[in-house]
Amino acid sequence: MSPARYDTALPLSGSRFSAAYRIAAETPAAAEAAARALAVEQTIEFPAELVGGTIAREVIARVESLEETAPGVYAAELSFAAELVGGELTQLFNVLFGNSSLLPNVRLERIGPSPELARRFPGPRYGIAGLRRVLDVPAGPLLSTALKPLGLGPAELAEMAYRLALGGVQLIKDDHGLADQAFAPFEARLEAVTAAVARAERESGMKAIYAPNVTAPGEEALRRARLARAAGAGAVMVAPGLVGFDRMERLAREVGLPVLSHPAFLGGFVPKGDGGISHYALFGQLQRLAGADAVVFPNYGGRFAFSREECAEVNAGLKDELAGLPPALPAPGGGMSLERVPEMRRLYGEDLIFLIGGALHRRGPDLTENARYFRRLVAEAE
Repeated sequence: MSPARYDTALPLSGSRFSAAYRIAAETPAAAEAAARALAVEQTIEFPAELVGGTIAREVIARVESLEETAPGVYAAELSFAAELVGGELTQLFNVLFGNSSLLPNVRLERIGPSPELARRFPGPRYGIAGLRRVLDVPAGPLLSTALKPLGLGPAELAEMAYRLALGGVQLIKDDHGLADQAFAPFEARLEAVTAAVARAERESGMKAIYAPNVTAPGEEALRRARLARAAGAGAVMVAPGLVGFDRMERLAREVGLPVLSHPAFLGGFVPKGDGGISHYALFGQLQRLAGADAVVFPNYGGRFAFSREECAEVNAGLKDELAGLPPALPAPGGGMSLERVPEMRRLYGEDLIFLIGGALHRRGPDLTENARYFRRLVAEAE
């Protein structure tokens, strides 16, 4: 049996994209072996000694660099042939971290798309600049809140949205738990809340939009997003961890509304020990590749365990240069208080969505006045 039985005559373009990984290994030799194994696992998943020619030279990922960054920790950069993706976001994610996501000692740190890849996946349709145009806010943070608690009906949610928009909250979104329950059916909620926000906008003279949650099984997510567009909703919210990043990318491409990404079900992907996906890549780069214009994630010091450093990573991943893809807005939330507005602004900068939920209700029953107080706090934090 020949040791190199398999090859291909398929010509490849030579275009490559890259990814950076963190490898935990006891010795440099073990790190080198892990990097080589990663290159094979993420491409041919086959005995490397049985392939030759183009497959060996180009189809198997290349280990471009390997460097020890701390005792027992190595930074590896791999490059991949563009043809491995086949023009599909699902396959891109598979190449970046498919089987290797199951390894306990490897973490995906960041990606480096090629210009060709960026043309295929152009990222946010609106991004920071587009959302600012939609909301007529040329500079400074944007204000957002969620409709909750779960259990309220369409009329109650619409009244809440009206009062909050009247007070100046610019982006009013569904709670991620609102789907198509009997107490608040999607279509009835969509109609009532969209009309209420539009009425508040007319009365206040301030721009406000509603982002219904369109997370749903299969094609139903797209159907609901199209209903939202037809009803006059200004944006949609979707949880890519539940519907798939490819479905979110399709929403962004086909529906034409700004897309707000929610982190439900993504917590299991973040670093656990030496594995997982970095906050920079998961909540920043991958979200942009999949078309999110704004990304909700847990702020540090709230109900969840994200650190200040991890939140700074997310902010950077949403805004750093990424093969020319537009930057997206961070929307940190998860138990934020109004009093934390100044420190959040210092961390995230001017391009930020303040997502305040229950704290707007704790201040008292007058939601319009609470929203106006929220606006004053943000303005004074400049």
